[in-house]
Amino acid sequence: MRYVLYILVGVLTSFYVFPIGFSFLPSSINTKMILAVIGVALFAFKCINDRQIGVSKGMLGAILIALLFSVAAFFSADFNDTNDYSYATYIVSFGTWLGGAYTVAAAIRNLHGEASFKLLTHYLAAVCFAQCILALMIDNIPAFQLFIDSYVQQGQEFFTEVDRLYGIGAALDTAGVRFSITLIMIVGLLSHDQGTRSSQWSIFLLLIAFFTITLIGNMISRTTILGVGCAVAYFVFASGLFKPIVRYESIKLGLWFAGVMLFSAAMATYLYHTDAVFHDHMRFAFEGFFNWAETGVWRTDSTDKLNTVMWIWPTDLKTWIIGSGLFGNFIYGTDIGYCRFILYCGLVGFTLFATLFVYLTALFISRNPRYWLMFLFLMALSFLIWIKVATDIFQIYALFFCLDYFTMEPEEGLEVEQLVMEEAA
Repeated sequence: MRYVLYILVGVLTSFYVFPIGFSFLPSSINTKMILAVIGVALFAFKCINDRQIGVSKGMLGAILIALLFSVAAFFSADFNDTNDYSYATYIVSFGTWLGGAYTVAAAIRNLHGEASFKLLTHYLAAVCFAQCILALMIDNIPAFQLFIDSYVQQGQEFFTEVDRLYGIGAALDTAGVRFSITLIMIVGLLSHDQGTRSSQWSIFLLLIAFFTITLIGNMISRTTILGVGCAVAYFVFASGLFKPIVRYESIKLGLWFAGVMLFSAAMATYLYHTDAVFHDHMRFAFEGFFNWAETGVWRTDSTDKLNTVMWIWPTDLKTWIIGSGLFGNFIYGTDIGYCRFILYCGLVGFTLFATLFVYLTALFISRNPRYWLMFLFLMALSFLIWIKVATDIFQIYALFFCLDYFTMEPEEGLEVEQLVMEEAA
């Protein structure tokens, strides 16, 4: 029964990270919204019981920046008389992510007795691993695809049209961003959590998830490669393998990493040469590397398109400063986040938006100094994905806000961290 509950919490986590609609519900309602409503009700109930509203100063700062960005976007749309409020309602999306995250954290806490970074990473790794397997099942088993498409609404008609792998809510750049976040968090856990580093079973399962997401995640969305790059760089810096004095646990972790990587590479090579469908998916996922190996030039069709036709900037000073108030319907013909944000709300709005993620990075580093490098890589990921797509990674920070230890004051956090390390020892 307990394993059934683990699976149910995993499904709940997937509904948050990879929101979907259902064919039997209105198309405007998805699982993220449902979780947000539940989260607001749970939070209200807690506030009534505690007779106080428990919102940290750090969260209030984030809310203020998000609100200012929404005001800047609203002003741009209103001033330009466009009625395009794509990001003018960002504060609503911000609140929806927080509400949904509160529900997920409450479910983890009720089942495990706490909502920790370790447990969250385990659930995210399991969910992303499952999405990769589901994507292969949907692609290879027509009856399963028909069943999923009958009940799940996620724009699968477009995915089929462009011949792209998709899971249940996991597709295109959205999936790539979530996969990238999870890869960085897996490395963070392996590098800094003593309980995880001392358990061979935990290391093995996390690395299996890591390399599965690396391979199949790139087949679903090549944006995943950004997370792979950040995660590998993070591993090099934080694993302890490249210090003057290398500890035994770092050597053990390095051997596990190399072993699982070689096994994954061997399996991928075998399937590449024996399975025509897997061969095509691999060619798509790692197109740049195949081109580099075969022609000496690293290039892909999508990067060629980004570099030649999608760098579109404002042509007048007003648009540079406050934007044109136009974002939706692919009106400027560009996917590049930097271009779309600046064209929509100018440098004023984009600066506020970027400030939100710099602020969140500084906040969580001050609360959790052990994971400072992880938060820097998450911030780097946020700025990197804007080269390719206009989206953000606030959903993971919303979850961090709802964890038990991640929003404590530095003194409290150090005391708790010392307690946890003593228990692990």
